[in-house]
Amino acid sequence: MNIILFDGECQFCDATVQFIMKRDHKKHFKFASIQSDIGQTLMEKFHVPKSIDSVIYIEGDNCYFKSTAVLRISRKLDRGWKGFYLFTIIPTPIRDLIYDKIAKNRHKLIKNNQCSIPKKDDLDRFLQ
Repeated sequence: MNIILFDGECQFCDATVQFIMKRDHKKHFKFASIQSDIGQTLMEKFHVPKSIDSVIYIEGDNCYFKSTAVLRISRKLDRGWKGFYLFTIIPTPIRDLIYDKIAKNRHKLIKNNQCSIPKKDDLDRFLQ
């Protein structure tokens, strides 16, 4: 199973989930808030440090963070988004510097203070 854990209190993260859902017509991904019970259980299961301030991507028995998570997610998206996986040729520390810069400013990037409500067809993609 492919699970994306996201910050449920972040509008940028909500926008990212919406972005992924619109480009994942094969419904590869399930989603859970890091703050949810299932999110906390999965973080414990995969020994995710509490200090991680990142999207967390669980693919089978593997867990990925930061830029690696984003790029691994991109390869399952529709159309040209798969091409972003090529950026894995850039060393992880360099990719993560860019990721950290965006993550640090994510609350400033989206001014909307409301998270969207999933469509009825997408409710089964959110783990409770």
